[in-house]
Amino acid sequence: MTDSPLAPASDAAAFRLAFVPGVTPSKWVRTWEQRLPDVPLTLVQVTPGEAFGVLRDGGADAALLRLPVDAEDLSAIPLYEETSVVVVPKDHHFAAAEELAPEDLAEELVLHPLDDTLGWEASPPGLPAFQRPETTADAIELVAAGVGVLVVPQSLARLHHRKDLTYRTITGVPQSRVALSWPKAEEAPDLVEEFIGIVRGRTVNSTRGRRAEERKGQKTVQKSGQKPAKAAPKGAKKTAGAKPARPGKPAKGKGGAAGRGGKPRRGR
Repeated sequence: MTDSPLAPASDAAAFRLAFVPGVTPSKWVRTWEQRLPDVPLTLVQVTPGEAFGVLRDGGADAALLRLPVDAEDLSAIPLYEETSVVVVPKDHHFAAAEELAPEDLAEELVLHPLDDTLGWEASPPGLPAFQRPETTADAIELVAAGVGVLVVPQSLARLHHRKDLTYRTITGVPQSRVALSWPKAEEAPDLVEEFIGIVRGRTVNSTRGRRAEERKGQKTVQKSGQKPAKAAPKGAKKTAGAKPARPGKPAKGKGGAAGRGGKPRRGR
């Protein structure tokens, strides 16, 4: 790193943030616009299969995607875990249930799209379909046609919402984990650090990166231009030339040589 001054904020390039279907970056984008109004944030929607390549090719500075990251050349911090649900037609008997378990799917045809995001260690529970759908959107169409059910993160069930479909929570199955990822480096770029601070809930004063350094610099300038301290208030002790204190009056009280009001008591 050099000691050269930071570039003016107006010279900063746009921050490009990729995101996969189902992930909603809007709350973090709003915070970005409040904290860095002069640095535009560009959203880049990508498929799960494209997300890693976009980061490696420089098509985005960071990405909101689902774990696991496919290699060691990318850094990632987990953000949250999604609830898994079963998507079924509204007239399906599962619609009457509040919650499902894997064994409930034993007699159901369970679709397993090629862009699946749950990372099953084996195949999903239930009966396998003869052929895997290409995408989650294709699988949703098959569910609507009455051909099987689908297990997905709740965010994808909401994304592909249809009036003729519904979904129910399922326990005991893998859950999707959403993360922020960027190309690995000894030190993350300033704007990536800014976004890391936002998704981690750091306050403006605790955020790292270029803006944090600028704010520190502003505080240093303010401190160096502070007015001299005001004179000590009246009544403060003097360090030299102080007059000797006057002897105190006898303490008032019931006992002692001086009685109430400091007058001697009469003898009995």
